[in-house]
Amino acid sequence: MQIRPANTGDIRAIRGMIDAYAPNGRLLSKATVTLYEDVQEFLVAVSDDEVVGCGALHVMWEDLAEVRTLAVHPDYRRSGVGSKILTAQLNRARSLGIQRVFCLTFETEFFGRHGFTEIEGAPVEHAVFEQLLQSYDEGVAEFLDLERVKPNTLGNQRMLLIL
Repeated sequence: MQIRPANTGDIRAIRGMIDAYAPNGRLLSKATVTLYEDVQEFLVAVSDDEVVGCGALHVMWEDLAEVRTLAVHPDYRRSGVGSKILTAQLNRARSLGIQRVFCLTFETEFFGRHGFTEIEGAPVEHAVFEQLLQSYDEGVAEFLDLERVKPNTLGNQRMLLIL
């Protein structure tokens, strides 16, 4: 299995994994155009020339990034693919100078095994919060727990890892 940066040819497989988990609320659905726009944030796991997992690392601020759209093809769940992708994302975060990695997830046990802990609220000071309010990114709105995105985040846990 290889973990590598995603390319535009991987978007169909990423879309398929999102579509497998979005109907039951395990992943937030995203417009396909957004996946193409954000392709440079994604890593993919490839086995026998097939994309079997994906995950994005979205930088939000000087020292803060979010793990997004971490998904594994249903046939490869519980095989270590998700852990390999997350480890690669955390290494990428370190190389960028990121000190804190956030996620919004139902998979608290998985992220907990990787050192994430549950938190309340947004882990940024007020001045940074005010700056983040200017973002057009819906994921940032979810991170900030804004009222307009509450239906998308019901039941998810906010987790943070200090690198």
